[in-house]
Amino acid sequence: MLVLTRKPGEALMIGDDIEITIVSVSGDQVKIGIDAPKHVDIHRKEIYLQIGDENKSASAGIENLAGLLKLPPK
Repeated sequence: MLVLTRKPGEALMIGDDIEITIVSVSGDQVKIGIDAPKHVDIHRKEIYLQIGDENKSASAGIENLAGLLKLPPK
């Protein structure tokens, strides 16, 4: 893990097209701004994990996708 020190108004770059800016710091809370292309999904980690769990639940029990889609066997 890379750990950086930044002050409000300072930023860091991820690749050529994602910029993360420290907007403010108040006590133990840090507000960040993220500037990224529209095709890049940005989620808080807890939401990202919840989405993954929901996707796993939605696909549980589908063991034979070919049978479900009625595709001819190869």
